Amino acid sequence: MTHQEPHQQHTEPHAPLTTASAAVDGSDHGISKKGLSAGSVGLIGAIVIGISCIAPAYTLTAALGPTVSEVGVQVPAIILVGFIPMLLVALGYRELNKRMPDSGTSFTWATRAFGPWVGWMAGWGLIAATILVLSNLAGIAVDFLFLLIAQVSGNPEIADLAANPFINVAVCLLFMLGATWISYRDMQTTQKVQYWLVGFQVAVLILFSVAALVEVANGNAFDATPIEWSWFNPFAVGSFSAVVAGLSLSIFIFWGWDVTLTMNEETRGSEKTPGRAATITVVTIFVLYLLIAVSLISYAGVGEGEFGLGNPDIQDNVFFHLAGPILGPFAVLVSLAVLTSSASSLQSTFVGPARTLLAMGHYGALPEKFASVSPRFFTPGYATIVSAVVASVFYAVMRLLSENVLWDTITALGMMICFYYGITAFACVWFFRSVWFRSVRNVFFTLLAPLVGGVILAVLFVTTLIDSMDPSYGSGSNIGGVGLVFILGMVVLLGGAAVMLWQWRKRPAFFRGETLSRAVAED
Repeated sequence: MTHQEPHQQHTEPHAPLTTASAAVDGSDHGISKKGLSAGSVGLIGAIVIGISCIAPAYTLTAALGPTVSEVGVQVPAIILVGFIPMLLVALGYRELNKRMPDSGTSFTWATRAFGPWVGWMAGWGLIAATILVLSNLAGIAVDFLFLLIAQVSGNPEIADLAANPFINVAVCLLFMLGATWISYRDMQTTQKVQYWLVGFQVAVLILFSVAALVEVANGNAFDATPIEWSWFNPFAVGSFSAVVAGLSLSIFIFWGWDVTLTMNEETRGSEKTPGRAATITVVTIFVLYLLIAVSLISYAGVGEGEFGLGNPDIQDNVFFHLAGPILGPFAVLVSLAVLTSSASSLQSTFVGPARTLLAMGHYGALPEKFASVSPRFFTPGYATIVSAVVASVFYAVMRLLSENVLWDTITALGMMICFYYGITAFACVWFFRSVWFRSVRNVFFTLLAPLVGGVILAVLFVTTLIDSMDPSYGSGSNIGGVGLVFILGMVVLLGGAAVMLWQWRKRPAFFRGETLSRAVAED
């Protein structure tokens, strides 16, 4: 089959379902194709894009140090604790995708389970989270670009150029432009780029970890620490608050795997492949994180010495500081891997919001323009450009006005992720309520797994909401004694509710359930 053949299946418009009775029928789920490039992404491609979106090199270099400061050698246990809710939620996503493969994912599935209002807000949560991350990733890519140039040239002053807001914003917009161009093109282009970027990133991380363990074995480690099974025991973590902090950490270090589901209409075997890709992505990242954490703790220890992971002076970028002692002349590869990580994630993160906006436009929850698909590339061209423009303007304005506000907005990201992941997990439970007890498999995959995962995320959402009211949370900025992170999180959520009410007035058909109706799963 040639690449062009699958395209022809979906170039004609499909009318959405208009009756609730038809929607509940077991053979028709009330969802319809949107003209995307069907069959253009395979299992390996989906996994690669999923890993790219998570950005393990960038994520862990920023997260490892602060986590060590909280729990010491128990970092592997915290990664294990954080992995559990992500896996449980991923299993729920897999079941929903198997029954309703739709690029709208959280928006579509929550609408089918709970109705248009909850579905609309779930879609808003996903879009808000990913657009916030897009701006953050572009900014991080700028920082590491100048850091890499300084490292290669031997001139440390070059790294300081990233602190100049005008240079920072200009280079950031160039990164955003490049990522938008690749995302606008067909999924083959995205996959080809990601194979190289992700392959390089993962290879360097494995090399880095193995080299650290070799140095330990040869007696050349900075602070050799024997590996013990207790490192993996969550019950050995000092306090419950540290476990909660670990769960919160998991939101950031594992987030992004759901991009594999948003490509479901473009994936070969759309009912099974995206769910498998999500599960494999989460497990792969989990193993990679454990390897890195164990090897670096074994090499550097958790003390506050020069290269100790407990040293506050190196915690903001652990990999950069340990690369030299571990890899010697090849240390530059680590900086390049982190730059590659943030840049590749910037590109792959476009997939989620663009396809969610496409689905919302397709089902009448947003203006019809969002439903337009590029006639040449069969991608959500308009939605991709809108995502890029909003993320670029947001970053430029925030970076020039106040860096504190920018980073506090990113800190509020955790609330958005818990919000839409949690709604989607509960949507799985509710949608499948009529078939929970048809089999042992159903009890676990459609009831217990998503319910437990959803409850954990709901608790984290409420906990973060309460904690963020403290003026010391995030950058320490506050308005009237209320933490800025809380205020920004509420602005994003309430802003979504305001836009939803506006769309309700403009497009009542969706909110009456005429374009996408509620449903209950049947065998």
